[in-house]
Parts: sequence; structure tokens; C-alpha cells
Amino acid sequence: MSKAAAKTGIGPTALIAVEQYFPIEERVVTDELAYEMLPLSSKVFVRMMRPRWMRDWIIGLSEKSQPGIWGGLLCRKRYINEKLAAACNDMEAVVNLGAGFDTRAFHLTSLMPVWEVDQPENIKAKLVRLRKALGTVPANVKLVAVDFDHEDPAAVLAFHGYSSERRTFFIMEAVTQYLTEEGVRATFDFLAGAKGGSRLIFTYVRKDFLDGRAMYGWESGYKRYVLGRIWLSAMEPTDVPGFLKGYGWKIIEDRGYDELAGEYLKPSGRKLASTPLERIVYAEKE
Repeated sequence: MSKAAAKTGIGPTALIAVEQYFPIEERVVTDELAYEMLPLSSKVFVRMMRPRWMRDWIIGLSEKSQPGIWGGLLCRKRYINEKLAAACNDMEAVVNLGAGFDTRAFHLTSLMPVWEVDQPENIKAKLVRLRKALGTVPANVKLVAVDFDHEDPAAVLAFHGYSSERRTFFIMEAVTQYLTEEGVRATFDFLAGAKGGSRLIFTYVRKDFLDGRAMYGWESGYKRYVLGRIWLSAMEPTDVPGFLKGYGWKIIEDRGYDELAGEYLKPSGRKLASTPLERIVYAEKE
């Protein structure tokens, strides 16, 4: 996994925190805990976004350099939240691989066990902020530090009490692009051992972008993420079904964020675009 990956979790969480300033009828994602997961510098930034004109200006700037990034991230978060809520009654556990500073585990109505997995520096920081915000980490949630490229997730999770005999809802949100190809395959080797009926949501960057064949208006993002060796892996949409089948999973949906915009952004009434650069897959273990 690229070394810069551990530093990318703050941005999406700050964006969700900013989202809470929008009126409820315009809000795409509601998450009052997101703000508490941020370091002081990011909290200052979020507080600056309270005036509507400031939020509109910042969103406009992001749209110029990386079109659809703001709306795309909101779509991604909303989609995962909805799928997880809908599947909760059929699942026995949640494993969030690359959880970052995500807070959805703390909004679940179910008290089923949750394992949040990420790089050690993120786990350490999240533990401190959760204790400050909630007093303690809920007993059903375990924070697990792991190096996806060099450690076996199965062994690390087993050490922390997870069993593949549980029907599990797996989340890999904005993870695959930060892994080497070997890291991606090692992670899916672990997922191949999941119990039948388990569910998986993961996102991926389109390979034509990583290869430089299509920019999607993200020329500046290409320089930062691809040439800067932050994003290391990508997939072709046509290859995903066969790739998953090799690990015993079948696709339920494979959608672009631009497709989700009509469901989540249009009803908000806000003029937000969403990027086709990244896609999201919902799958079931056979």
C-alpha cells in the first residue's frame, strides 16, 4: 500500500463534516460524528465552511481541478450506508477494510460485532478521537491495525476474534487503488474464504485513467495520484465479473458515481456533478 494512503482518510471525513452544515433537505449524508474524527487543523477548516458562500466557493474550486470529486464521494458514502443498513438483519459481522476515519459502525442500530481495519497510524489516531468523543470505544467494535501489502488480514483478524464462519458484510471503500496488484490479490485471497451469503462493497479506479488513456477532466489528479505513485492499481469494468468469480463472488451491482448522482445528488437540489472515474461494486459470496 502506498505510504501516502494513510494520509488520505482525513479529506473525505472533513467533507462529510462540512456536509452537516447543509439543511437536512439538501444533505446527502448525515453524520454528526465525522467532525469529532478530525485533527484540530481540519476542524478549523470545517468551521470556516459554516457560511454558505464559503462552502459554495470551496466546492467550486474542487470542481475545477477534479470534477465530480465532491459529489462522487457523497454518492459513495450514501450508497454504502444504505446497502449496509439494508443487509444488517442478514449479517453476523461487519469487517471494514481500510476504515480510515469512517464512523458508520457507530451509527448501526444493530450491536453485531464490527472489525475496523487500517494502517497503524490511522488506528492509533482514531482510537484517541473516539475515546474523546464517546468516552470509550463501543464493546462491539474492534480497531485492528494491519499492513495490507505485507500482513495476512485473515491471521490478524483471527487474532482479534474474527471468524470466517460468520456471514459478514465487508467494506473496502477507496482501498484497492492504494494497494499493489499483489496486495489486491492477497486481500481477495482472504475474501475468498468468506462464508456463503456474505456481502462485499468495494470501489475501484478505472484502468484507463491509471494507464493515462482517459483523464475524465482529472489532469491535476492524474499528476498527483498516478504520477505521484499514490494510486497503484485499477480495474477495467469488463474484467470485474471474471476477477470476482475467481474468488467465489458474484456481482449484484457495478455502478459509476455518475450513475448514482441521479439518485442521491439530484433530489438534494444542489448543483453537484459526480465523476465516472471511480466505480463501486456490490457483490455476494456464492
